Amino acid sequence: MLYKKLIEYIETDIYPMHMPGHKRNPEFVPVDLNCCIDITEIPGFDDLREPRGVLSETAELAAELYQCREAFLLVNGSTVGILAAVGAHCKRGDKILAADNCHWSTPNAAELFGLDVQYITLDADVETGVPCSVTADSVKNALHNDPDIKMVVITSPSYEGVISDISLIAKVVHDAGALLLVDCAHGAHLGFSDHFPKSPTGLGTDIAVVSLHKTLPALTQCSLLLMCSDRVDIDATKRLLNILQTSSPSYILTASIDHCLRLLKSDKDSGKSKLFDEYKDNLDYFASCIQGLKNLTVLYHSSPCRCGFYDFDPGKIVIVPVTFKHKKKRTADVDSSHIAGLLRDDYKIEIERVCDDYLIAMTSICDTREGFTRLADALCLIDEAMEK
Repeated sequence: MLYKKLIEYIETDIYPMHMPGHKRNPEFVPVDLNCCIDITEIPGFDDLREPRGVLSETAELAAELYQCREAFLLVNGSTVGILAAVGAHCKRGDKILAADNCHWSTPNAAELFGLDVQYITLDADVETGVPCSVTADSVKNALHNDPDIKMVVITSPSYEGVISDISLIAKVVHDAGALLLVDCAHGAHLGFSDHFPKSPTGLGTDIAVVSLHKTLPALTQCSLLLMCSDRVDIDATKRLLNILQTSSPSYILTASIDHCLRLLKSDKDSGKSKLFDEYKDNLDYFASCIQGLKNLTVLYHSSPCRCGFYDFDPGKIVIVPVTFKHKKKRTADVDSSHIAGLLRDDYKIEIERVCDDYLIAMTSICDTREGFTRLADALCLIDEAMEK
């Protein structure tokens, strides 16, 4: 029974270094987000397909916080936002441009709407294997080679936290007469503190998607589609979104979106950014704890940001066995999957993703000092054992 299995799992004391961003921390998620508020579109509670009341207020708050023209609440994740944005601005036979690290929703949108996708091949950082930033020059060259491209889709930050120069890319895209869609699913927390990179919504982006549930305290599937410029077709996007998104949106999810946004609003209005100040303190503390690592390197935290990266989101913890940069044949002791297993079995830490050359742990404003301490201590002990 799934419910029983879930209850048994959360009682194992495994710490979630993965999404969703609320980290099962009751301090950030109302305990009454349950079936008691699972309603349908009854009088007084608005309609997500044509919001004019309480849901419209939530959307307006989202637009205010992310400094965009209009925001759509998404209960089918950022995926449905990308599908709707691409389909609303491209017609069958059109061409779009994306980097080869794009989310699968981009090629799926192309398949759904009969579009041709051109790909930019990203370089990989030679010391870590992590895909580098998308460069404005690579976008410019692609647009020069194929001036019929109608839309450019850039993922920033990437799964690994790598940021691209959206301001410069936006200029290149607009000079070519195309639209810029930024998949910022992993960057919903950006733009709320100077401790972190800026949000792409204020950097020339035409359209952006953000997944509140990835890096902020919101339930899984809670996202936003943000319309940022006067180049976009808001009506066409709305029509397509209503076709693609569920006709029975969950009020539990929309309530979670609303609660998350109001938490951000309250923190912003306080003038202190307490949530993000504490988050930065935890990340700085974590970095100080792992400075002695010899056989593992943690991108950005135990090594400088590299030249192939325009910028980096410090909330992503990318763990790399140092043997990668020496091109040595891995043993079980330094294999990424083995390290993930040690973290899970010996230290009760579940990470987000295991790649061939590195591991990704995701953090958020909801992580505790104890969680960061547990991960730092575990990495130090694993690193020490690798010496033997």
